[in-house]
Amino acid sequence: MKQIELVEAAYLKKDITKFKAGDTVSVYVKIKEQDKVRIQAFEGTVIRRQGRGLNDSFTVRKVSYGEGIERTFLVHSPLIEKISLIKSGKTKRARIYYLRGKKGKKSKVAEELDQA
Repeated sequence: MKQIELVEAAYLKKDITKFKAGDTVSVYVKIKEQDKVRIQAFEGTVIRRQGRGLNDSFTVRKVSYGEGIERTFLVHSPLIEKISLIKSGKTKRARIYYLRGKKGKKSKVAEELDQA
């Protein structure tokens, strides 16, 4: 296992924002269209974080025009330009799949206030 971690270390990103399930994040993704590359933002609530090392991934959920959209990203993917934390959410669970069944204000996650 030690050798695998050494090989993976070269591909890991160093400037990753710390976030967890319940946080609202904005993920900037590189989109290639023909010969041009543009950056598209996907903003929503993190409903899952799993894996470690190069396999570290997270799922972001947002509601657009009344339709729920979920997208899974690899944290260390070269297609991700940056991940910015919008606000921290206060949850008691690591996987907040219950948001899928909620509508309107009930689908909001309470904001976590800094105790520092």
